[in-house]
Parts: sequence; structure tokens; C-alpha cells
Amino acid sequence: MQFTGTDQYVAPPELAIAVNAAVTLERPLLVKGEPGTGKTELARQVAASLGMPIIEWHVKSTTKAQQGLYEYDAVSRLRDSQLGDERVHDVGNYIRKGKLWQAFDAETRVVLLIDEIDKADIEFPNDLLQELDRMEFHVYETGQTVRAAHRPVVVITSNNEKELPDAFLRRCFFHYIRFPDADTLKAIVEVHHPGLKPRLLDEALSQFFEMREAPGLKKKPSTSEFLDWLKLILAEDLSPEDLKREPGEMLPRLHGALLKNEQDVALFEKLAFLARRQGR
Repeated sequence: MQFTGTDQYVAPPELAIAVNAAVTLERPLLVKGEPGTGKTELARQVAASLGMPIIEWHVKSTTKAQQGLYEYDAVSRLRDSQLGDERVHDVGNYIRKGKLWQAFDAETRVVLLIDEIDKADIEFPNDLLQELDRMEFHVYETGQTVRAAHRPVVVITSNNEKELPDAFLRRCFFHYIRFPDADTLKAIVEVHHPGLKPRLLDEALSQFFEMREAPGLKKKPSTSEFLDWLKLILAEDLSPEDLKREPGEMLPRLHGALLKNEQDVALFEKLAFLARRQGR
């Protein structure tokens, strides 16, 4: 089974090599990159390409590693004991399986996505070291050991918001998704907006890359935001001429799809003001 991308996902050769290497080595694939570069979608498309189900674990700042294994509901057990419920005699009734347990228990090999691991505290990756390495863990309440029936393909994403521990990195195959160049971006656009007029796409790409290269930009617009912008352009039925800016203007039409904070909008307004002043 080799991943080469899908009809819905353009995978550059180096990304496909990384996915296949991680599958061959049976190591978690750690994918970093700017937000909006398709890291989460990669896991879904790998699952679709390899014909595997996917289990998604979306990490939050409050997520603990234990939740990925299982959770023991002691409160419900105490309440049931007070009510005389017979279920209390089997502690297994109060064990809720986490995403890792679900992946280990699956009847067939699955893709396990651990999404945005860097949102959790620094101990989160360390707390999963042994479980991801050995593909097993112990349930203390029942005394059982849960082992993976089929070793899952693990895809871990990170937005690089914080450094991950070296011991965790050592166990992963790493790939950084670089921002696509113009040709790759055109291929991605063809997947989402097939048949887009070349002149319109060229004008949109020109303005988009010009925005990304602006010095001092706090948040560069991403691939997903560019696709949203194109969707709005098509919905408004704008032509290449409609997209062209007047002399001294810096902000493109419908810029709210691309710029997501007031500092960046103010930056382009300032650049426009300076351009007008120099043009006098």
C-alpha cells in the first residue's frame, strides 16, 4: 500500500515519501506546518487512500493523555452503589474507552489522528511515549493489559506553538509541510475549483503571494484561506479586472477571507498610505 495523494488531496512527492516511510517503519508521522496547510486533512486522505477507517482525537489545552487511553467514572459508580444498582459489581461498566483504546481494539488496521498535539501541556507527549511505542497500556482498575490487535497508522499534527520533548520526537518520523509554491497551489485550486479561468487565477495568485510576502505580517494567509477567498470571488462573479486594485490601494477585494486580525489590516492600510504619499 503506497500513498501518493488522492483526487481530493494534492500531495507533493516529499510528503508522500514521508507518509510511506512512517507506515513502513511503523512509527508515528509527526506533521508540522502553518495552520491551514492541510495537516489534519492529510490523515483523512491517507485513510481514504489506504482503505482504512480513521479515528480522530482532537487535542485541546485541557486534554490529558489518560483520556486517550480510558476514563474511569468513579462518580457514577458511587451513585449507582447508593441506589443499589447491580452494575457496580463490574468495574468495567464504568470504564470509558479513549481514542487509543478504540484504535487498538479495532477489527482492522486504522489511521489514528492525534490532532494539534502542541495545544496540550508539555507533559502530554511524554505521557504517551510508552503507549505509542509498545502499542499497549495497562488498565489499573480492571488489571487488564490492552494491546493493539493491528498496529494503527498514527498521524500527529502540530502547529509548532511549543517545542515537543526530544524523547517523543525520537519515536516519530518527522515532516514539515512547506507552504506550496505557485504551481502546487494551482494544482490544489484545480481540485477544489476545477476549470477556473487562468487570468483570474493568475491575478488572484499574484495578489495572494504579494500579501504573504508583506514585511511585518502577523498571520500570513494560508492555503485554506486562499481557497475560501477564491470561493467568494467566484460567488461574486468577479473578473480579473474587478480584482485589480486602484493605484495606492493595497487591500484586495474581500480581504476579510485572507486577513484575520486588525493589526494586519492596519499594516496594509499604512502601506497604502505610504504608497499614495510617494506617488504624489
